[in-house]
Amino acid sequence: MSGLITGLVLLALGALAAASSIVARRPDAQAYIERMVPYQGWFGFITCLWGAWIIINAIINLNWFSYVPVWWVTYLATGLLIASLGLLLGYALLTKYVLNHSAEAAQRGEQIRAMIVPYQTMLGYAAIVLGLWTIVATFLYRIV
Repeated sequence: MSGLITGLVLLALGALAAASSIVARRPDAQAYIERMVPYQGWFGFITCLWGAWIIINAIINLNWFSYVPVWWVTYLATGLLIASLGLLLGYALLTKYVLNHSAEAAQRGEQIRAMIVPYQTMLGYAAIVLGLWTIVATFLYRIV
């Protein structure tokens, strides 16, 4: 069940991150994306923290790589994408609630954000693809 939720979250993050490109290709998608935009800050804030937890959990469970490398790589890539897109979409709230306690943390957060911004659309499409793979893999894993 968590794989399905993770896949859907990746699809939503990808759609928000690549919204301008998606709307340029499919103008009918604008209505759906506009429904999510008011919540993008909080969605990004929560998913950034969730993505950080997934990354930590993947590192803790590095032993998965020895017997299920595809799932471990998928898990780590999921964490990286969720955390980076969450940072982009929820940066204002992250700065307000998490990074404002330390000038050094705020500066480092801005540096990471500046590195990711040029790749926002590409990361959005990667999140959509990974979200679809995660949903399919969830059902494949249950069958096997």
